[in-house]
Amino acid sequence: MMLLLNLLFVATVQAAPAKQVVSLAPNLTEIAFAAGAGSRIVATVEFSDYPEAAKKIPRIGDAFRFDYERILALQPDAVLAWEPGTPAEVVERLRALKLRVVTIRTQHLQDIAVAVREIGRIAGTESVANPVADDFERGIGRLRAEYGRREIVDVFLQINDQPLYTVNGRQIMSELVEICGGRNVFGALNDLAPQVGVEAVIAANPGAIISTGSADSPGYTQWQRWRQMRAVSAGNLFLLPPEEIARSTPRLVAGGEKMCRTLQTARERLSRSN
Repeated sequence: MMLLLNLLFVATVQAAPAKQVVSLAPNLTEIAFAAGAGSRIVATVEFSDYPEAAKKIPRIGDAFRFDYERILALQPDAVLAWEPGTPAEVVERLRALKLRVVTIRTQHLQDIAVAVREIGRIAGTESVANPVADDFERGIGRLRAEYGRREIVDVFLQINDQPLYTVNGRQIMSELVEICGGRNVFGALNDLAPQVGVEAVIAANPGAIISTGSADSPGYTQWQRWRQMRAVSAGNLFLLPPEEIARSTPRLVAGGEKMCRTLQTARERLSRSN
């Protein structure tokens, strides 16, 4: 009987909603707000800037450096770590401090809804989190059904200008391109965010260039010099907001809608220029 009571007690403690949560990544902070658990976040990291309320949360570090003493002093019920973004040694050290660390995976689109539901379960806000997760899955499914089988557009994703960086096929931006009927021209590279040369982009001859930079950036305007590229000759140079197409949160549905409309515009311009 005593063993049964102990097991029931442990199960009850584990099931208790987390009242104080520390988030170790901006996207997890945003997901927590989407899951109805924003008020439970007592500390987070730099660049946690959405929604507006997230900007007011105390900071305990950035992506790689953390104030362990402050985290411990907060006595959080749960610490949210980002897989694969939070370094493994950080997770190990926090667990060595006897803190409950929950790793949340957000590498692929299908992970986002799972993350929303998981954080909702941790915080006891399932009534908010589950409908948000359902809406996300429906939104991504709708985009895939509407655009996924249209004529393929070869895309160069430009995430930094000088030096020039892109993403490979394992990055969530690339997956967003795919559901919109596009193909990342550097999708087969090994590094998640590889550095590439201008010559490599010219050789790949993408039908569209999508940048997360600014319109007046030299790295973006430079493409006008190479009129032989299909993207340039067709007028397919585009800017999209990085927070909507690169950050792994429910806002990827809104970013996906912009991505899909952008690639449809590129498709139509390429058709006219042929």
